[in-house]
Amino acid sequence: MGLRLAVAGGREAITRLIVIAVAVAVGAGLLLATFAGVNAVNVQLTRYAALYPDPSAGGSDADPLWWAVREDYFHGEQILRADVAATGAGSPIPVGIPKTPGPGEYYASPALRRLLAATAHDQLAARYPGRDLGTIGDAALTAPDSLLIIVGGTPERVGRLPHAQQLTSTGDNTPAIPATVVDLIMSVIVAGLLFPVLIFIGTATRLSAARREQRFAAMRLVGATPRQISVIAAIEAAAAAVAGTVLGFVLFLAFRGSLAAVPFTGDRFFPGDLSLSVPNILVVALGVPAGAALAAAVSLNRVRVSPLGVSRRVTPRAPRWYRLLPLPLGLAELAFFLIGPMPETSDGQMAVFLPGLLLVMTGLLLAGPLLTMAGARFLARRSTRPATLIAARRLADNPMAGFRAISGITLALFITSVATGVITTIVANRGTAPTGSIDAATLSTYAHDGPASVTGTVLAGLHSVPGVRSVSVLRQNPVEHHDPLVACADIPAVYGRCGTGAAVAEVANDFIPYRGSADSTRVWPAASVSVGALAQLPVESVVVGTDGSAAAIERARTILELAYPDFFVAPNVPGDFESEFANTLRGWQQLADVTIVAGLAIAGCSLAVSVVGGLTERRRPFSLLRLSGASVRVLRRVVALESAVPMLTVAVIAVGLGLLSAQLFVKAQMGYTLEPPGPEFYAVIVAGLTACLAIIASTLPLLERITGPETARSE
Repeated sequence: MGLRLAVAGGREAITRLIVIAVAVAVGAGLLLATFAGVNAVNVQLTRYAALYPDPSAGGSDADPLWWAVREDYFHGEQILRADVAATGAGSPIPVGIPKTPGPGEYYASPALRRLLAATAHDQLAARYPGRDLGTIGDAALTAPDSLLIIVGGTPERVGRLPHAQQLTSTGDNTPAIPATVVDLIMSVIVAGLLFPVLIFIGTATRLSAARREQRFAAMRLVGATPRQISVIAAIEAAAAAVAGTVLGFVLFLAFRGSLAAVPFTGDRFFPGDLSLSVPNILVVALGVPAGAALAAAVSLNRVRVSPLGVSRRVTPRAPRWYRLLPLPLGLAELAFFLIGPMPETSDGQMAVFLPGLLLVMTGLLLAGPLLTMAGARFLARRSTRPATLIAARRLADNPMAGFRAISGITLALFITSVATGVITTIVANRGTAPTGSIDAATLSTYAHDGPASVTGTVLAGLHSVPGVRSVSVLRQNPVEHHDPLVACADIPAVYGRCGTGAAVAEVANDFIPYRGSADSTRVWPAASVSVGALAQLPVESVVVGTDGSAAAIERARTILELAYPDFFVAPNVPGDFESEFANTLRGWQQLADVTIVAGLAIAGCSLAVSVVGGLTERRRPFSLLRLSGASVRVLRRVVALESAVPMLTVAVIAVGLGLLSAQLFVKAQMGYTLEPPGPEFYAVIVAGLTACLAIIASTLPLLERITGPETARSE
């Protein structure tokens, strides 16, 4: 009977089923894409962690494999170099290649092979002399664009490299533990999609709830039990939800390849990494239809209470003040760690920050109706037009219904504001050196136990590079934990100078203090070491000043890497080490922008469904207003104001609370002050809200068609 009732209501019933099925399909597809995206990120992190394996993992019978990973850079992009050396025939083979390369041999990833072919030899390829054995397979790469090279060497040579270790197994799936910040960003982004999707599905299943309540109330009056009504309503909603869920799986599979090609996190995914686990499939396949059925059952609560409950409708009780409590409690938890002790572990930090954010999110949902009611009452007191007064009185009469339509927008804006605020602040504090600055033109390398001196051949090679302006050799300070030493005559003017009478000075490793910048007015502190004694100290750092051109930096980098491969830190420009992290965060920022657009689009669809449903349920009151003399234009203003006023009001509050939460997090976690998002962030929000307003406007022509005089008669 439930199935027959679902399709026996004519065009209106079929339209309702199609709308619900499409809404559920979009929601289910996005849920599947979200789950698959989380799984793909975990795969990327796990493969990255496998490049830094635990030497205690695996068996102990195999001949060990020497393994050392170093970071290299080219034009700000990170290149990972793994030096390997087998100690016997039974040594494990690195993942992704058919055999362990020997001395003078290497394997390169597809992206690196393309880069090597397109770049001048002395800028990159000269760093990896030897025979190219082939391509590294996908199993060893974090992404299709990964720059990875596996270079063979002798056990003696590789064993001397920094971070060298012996492995007896390379096939272990080492679990990756993401950084706290990345965990936070990923969590809020996932929530930014999940919550609007769930709200969208719930809104769609409540479509024409009032009309269905009347029908089910009539069935109760002729003898149907509450249980029978619940079963019929659940079957009707679940039928459309099942069809929509199946369509959602089809949409996910059809667009999975396109999703993998988009660098949401800064790197593209392999299509196979966008996979679904059995729990993911069961959650969507069973949870979405069950949720739709539950939403239908909840919407009929008044019918279950009494078959006359539909006709005895009264004004709902106004929201109480205690709905505001979770908001200050959540903000107080985030603010507590500005003065209280911070947990030392990443898991501990996540355990205190995520509940605070979830509490603020919950507070927004609970306080939304109260804020909507307060805004409606203020609007009613200041209104001078009929449309404004009617809309304000209706919102004040039932603020929960008015806020329900925009709750998805509220959460989307809050979540993405938090993510954007955190990302923007971290990128601003940990990004690369500004283009055109002296910092960006300075190349340096660093060693714990460097060579006794830098040969004349190396110095001549560096000076011969077009664009190289200076080469300074910094030596180890005999006083432990003190900065390196350099002869005052070797300090270029752009990096500062020595005090009067000083011959040797203590300077930063690259003339640029940590998180500072090069300063020509800086006076470096004098050292008590003589120039003659300075020449006997081991080299700690070589600093090369350039004109900032990419060619000069990369040619000088290549010379230093070939001359001193054992240096603890590869030649780098200030910010190279941070560039990979900053690029990753920019990828998260891109994902946050996508989340804003997708979340607002989904919330806009929920709003459209809610507006259409509200128009359908109020066709008789609107018809009576038209018969009383109200024009269609006035009624359209009423509908637009009912949706637009709470949406714009709560949007401002959600963005403000999101940025405040981001400030509390970055201040407590890293000591940073929030860097305001750029104009593009606000442009995306304005564009999204404008699209929501356009969606509302697109439903208004329906008003004239459904409010004719024939609708005013009593049914």
